[in-house]
Formats: sequence, C-alpha cells, structure tokens
Amino acid sequence: MKIHEYQGKDILREYGVAVPEGIACFSIGDATKAAESLGGAKWVVKAQIHAGGRGKGGGVKVADTLDEVKQFAGEILGMNLVTHQTGAEGQIVKRLLVEEGASIKEELYVGLVVDRASQQVVFMASSEGGTEIETVAEETPEKIHKAFIDPKVGLTIAQASTLSSAIGIPSNLTDQAVSLFQSLYQVFWDKDASLAEINPLIITNDERVMALDAKFNFDDNALYRHKELVELRDLDEEDPAEVEADKYGLNYISLDGTIGCLVNGAGLAMATMDIIKLYGASPANFLDVGGGATSEQVTEAFKLMLRNQNLKAILVNIFGGIMRCDVIAEGLVNAAREVSLSVPLVVRLEGTNVEKGREILTQSGIAITNATTMADAAEKVAAAAGV
Repeated sequence: MKIHEYQGKDILREYGVAVPEGIACFSIGDATKAAESLGGAKWVVKAQIHAGGRGKGGGVKVADTLDEVKQFAGEILGMNLVTHQTGAEGQIVKRLLVEEGASIKEELYVGLVVDRASQQVVFMASSEGGTEIETVAEETPEKIHKAFIDPKVGLTIAQASTLSSAIGIPSNLTDQAVSLFQSLYQVFWDKDASLAEINPLIITNDERVMALDAKFNFDDNALYRHKELVELRDLDEEDPAEVEADKYGLNYISLDGTIGCLVNGAGLAMATMDIIKLYGASPANFLDVGGGATSEQVTEAFKLMLRNQNLKAILVNIFGGIMRCDVIAEGLVNAAREVSLSVPLVVRLEGTNVEKGREILTQSGIAITNATTMADAAEKVAAAAGV
C-alpha cells in the first residue's frame, strides 16, 4: 500500500524528523488559505499522486505570491499528470500539498528497502539527491552507499555516522543526520514498510537537515497490525478492479494483454503467465484465487476479467489439492452461467477427482475447452484468442 507525500511527512514528523510545514488541499480555495496560514514569502504547490517524477511532469511549482499559488493550484488540480512512474495514461491530480519554501544548499538521498539477497533491511544513501535513484544506480553506482541492518540492533550510530560522512554531510551536522537516519529506520521497522525514501534530503542554508519529500510503501500482509495506515489509503490512486478484487479476497493485478488468467496459487499463476507468453499471447491479468476458492470468488473473478475490453479469451488453470476438482468444476460452471460468459474459456484441471471435474465441465452445456497440460492449455487459449 502506498500513501501520499503529505501523509508520509506527517508520520516522519511524529518520529521527530524535520520536514517543511505544509497543508493538504483539495481545492483552489484550500490552497490559497493554506498559503496565507503558512505565511512567508515563497510556497511550493505540489501534486499528490502515488508516483515519482512529479516535478518533471509539471506537478510541482514554486510560487512567489498568493496569486501564483492560486494560479498554480488551478493548473495542477485536475490535470492528468504523466510521469515515468504513471505510464503514458497518467494520473488525475485530486489533492495538493501547499508547503513553505525551503532554502536549499545541498540535495541528498536516503532510503530503506528489504534486500532479498542478504535477507536484511538495507539503508541506502547518496550525494545525488533530487534525481531518480535508479538512474544513479545505473550510471554511477559508486555514489550509492549502503548499510545492512541487524534487526536485533537496528541502525547503529556508527553506521549512520559513516553514511552521513560518505554522502558529504558536514561534521557539524552529523548529529542531526544520525538522528534523522535512525528515525527513518524506526518508521520503516515500526510500520512494516517495504520502502521508505527521502528524495531529496536537503541541507538548508541555515544548516538544518530536512526531509523535503517522503515516499512510503507498506507491506499489505501487515496492514492488519496498522489500522492507522489503512485509514490513509486513497482508493482514487488504485486500479478499481484491484480494489474490487480485494473485497473478495482475490489477488488481482491488471496487465496489458488479452488472455484472462484465473489460477489458484501465486507460483502457478506466474508459471501460467509465462507459458501464455511462450505460446505467443499475453496475459491480461494476474489473478490468484487462493487454495480454497468459493463459487462466489470465481464468479467475481470472471466479472473482473470481463471488464477488460481487450479480453479475447480466459484460461483457468487449477490444481485441486486443498479443493477437489469436481467442486472447482461446479463452481466454474455456476460462475460462467451467472456472468453469461462472452469469450472462449479454456480450463485445465489437475489433482483430486480430476476426471469427475472434467466430466462436469463437458456435460455443463457451456462452451468450455478442456486441456490436460499447461502447454495444451496455453496452445488452445492462444488459438481461441486468434493469436
């Protein structure tokens, strides 16, 4: 789950991290009132979407007058903001952050992720702030410094001091940097984050170390422990189909192909998408209905896939381990009848009571193509889609 910049800064503020004063706004009137409330002589009007690169896309503007705040708020609110992370379709801006201007002396980068290779949290820091860290990693990887964190100890003062020095923070600001780094790690740990990033981290002209931006992703599997984070969820920023799928306990991700996939088990789902590609077609979605899929879940899964106007065929690939194949087959037939299936359906069942399951599909009176192996299923669904 992702949150907005202003929400991330609110969390950082709770942990003692220095951030500019700012106010979330939902209208032009809110924006001008926010600037008046903040005072000062300069303000930053920032689009709030779940994507980076907002500045390059025209979603961040510096205003020198209240009239400019009003002007920029009007330009940004409602715009279709396209960045390298939104894709060509862009994202409609429905929220703003109006923030006090900051006097920037240096721009740096810090972030935390889980490193799969070491199975530890890694703290990354770079002197190249204000640019995409992926670009830095590709072009000048030596400018990214890392510390691997022992979860029993946390980020130590020694590690934080070394990182601070490595990215050029002056020695007189080391204490500020160490405190901020340790606080950022504590947020990551306490909130079950999968990503915590400040880009840029700035040094101001009056020698403060401050988070000028905040990006957080949180582990969906841990949200049951964090009701305060769930309340921050902005459904406008998420795929409506994925939001709907979540209501029924379905793991669904929209893709850009033409073959709908309904599979039980994430590993089998990935393998199914791979073999569809191998046979020249492309998956329209990732959809894992889990090991104990109900008829209701299968029905909703069909409904989700059928919303896709590019859909040309559906492949159901089920291994009947926890669930018997005959029970699954009955659920598939009931679901297909309820949604009035309008595209070719290929079903591959394997596991307990598989012959009985295939018999139910054959005798259903519905145009269902049975397949025996994954290769057979992929070949048949690709042909059904006209590939």
